Amino acid sequence: MTEPTTPADGTAAAPASADGTAPAAYTDHLTPDGLLVRGTVVVVPGRGESRAAYGRLGRRLAADAYRVRVVDAPALDAGDLPAALARFATALTAAVEGSAADGADGAARPVVLVGADTGAAAIAALLAAGTGEASGAVPADAVVLAGLPGRATTAADATWDDELDVRTSCPTHRGVLTDDPHTRRGTLTDPVPDALLAAAQDAVLTVPALLLVGDADPLADRDGLARTAKSLDRARLSVVRGAHHDVLNDLQHRSVAAEVVTFLETLRNDLVPQVAVESSAW
Repeated sequence: MTEPTTPADGTAAAPASADGTAPAAYTDHLTPDGLLVRGTVVVVPGRGESRAAYGRLGRRLAADAYRVRVVDAPALDAGDLPAALARFATALTAAVEGSAADGADGAARPVVLVGADTGAAAIAALLAAGTGEASGAVPADAVVLAGLPGRATTAADATWDDELDVRTSCPTHRGVLTDDPHTRRGTLTDPVPDALLAAAQDAVLTVPALLLVGDADPLADRDGLARTAKSLDRARLSVVRGAHHDVLNDLQHRSVAAEVVTFLETLRNDLVPQVAVESSAW
């Protein structure tokens, strides 16, 4: 794979597809020159989101020497969910393959899949034990599941400002969503397929998992998340104070990014934390 040209902000436009007619369905955030790549992070957006929504997160993780690739949100057809998940698995695997720097094959390990909203649910469903060939086809050493949705939705007559209030209180992120022509407004009114929710909530993940949820997220099923986390052998549930549904991009995005980086570094150290608090007065 030919490495795309890197602009000054460290992002890279996706290279053209094999026939040269269209860009590939991802956006790269490259590590600074001279740093050894510490791993690969593939970000999967959720309902209504485009890749642009994760530019800030991608740049921050890339600055810590992780190769970040943001893909398109999965199209989840409730009428044929297995086929939709199979297509998503194919696209996700293709995005991981060839993401290594300098045109090398494969990807820098560990490979961590980061999903938001239905992107998180789709990742959990794919990697769940017993879901068939698709689960084994997606290379992942760990997952970050952010804002896993429950059965709640926004009101059908919600305005754009109402949807933004559900998503985030961060003025910068609200501006990104509002100004991005690829943001699909009103999608939080779309119910998540029951089969997808069940697969995500009952997933028996065999890789380490970090679950992130905002305590002001009206779409989250906190009790269900707690049960899911407790049912997994290597899972951590982190609740972000004051954060809304877009927990990766809300006002607390710096602390959330730090939590993700801490997870990535702990993963590289066999899940042994690099820092242990011995004494604290706060």
